[in-house]
Amino acid sequence: MGETTTEGQLTPKLIDGLYVEAMVLADEARSYFDTGGRDDRLALDPLDRVGFSCESLKVTTRLMHVIAWLLTQRAVAAGELSRDQAGMAERRLGAAADTDLELLARLPENAVELIRASEELYSRVGRLDQGSFAEDPGSPARSLLSRLQRSF
Repeated sequence: MGETTTEGQLTPKLIDGLYVEAMVLADEARSYFDTGGRDDRLALDPLDRVGFSCESLKVTTRLMHVIAWLLTQRAVAAGELSRDQAGMAERRLGAAADTDLELLARLPENAVELIRASEELYSRVGRLDQGSFAEDPGSPARSLLSRLQRSF
């Protein structure tokens, strides 16, 4: 999936694909944790119910960090924000809490699948964050030329 330009910048196609994936996963998580998983949650013992709720918040946090990061990348790639305006040096993928592995073994399969999917997406975007926009593309003219090349 690693579609980047030779300068190491993310392509609009990759950003858009990840954004769609994140939004679909966010909708699936919302649907499950808000309504579909209600019976699953009620079947757990009281302490695991609290853990289930905590893990649902962790999923939401991971996905919101990913979506915010992708929207910033999208705005920079589209020329709507400069790297300076977007605060690219400081704007990194936000930190997200780790999953409680002991609890994970006791959660319903649907919850585990959503938790794992959010972790995997967050991990992929984290790797991109580590390598994307690592170096300033240089002059505004080079930046414009690069955007034009990516468009074709």
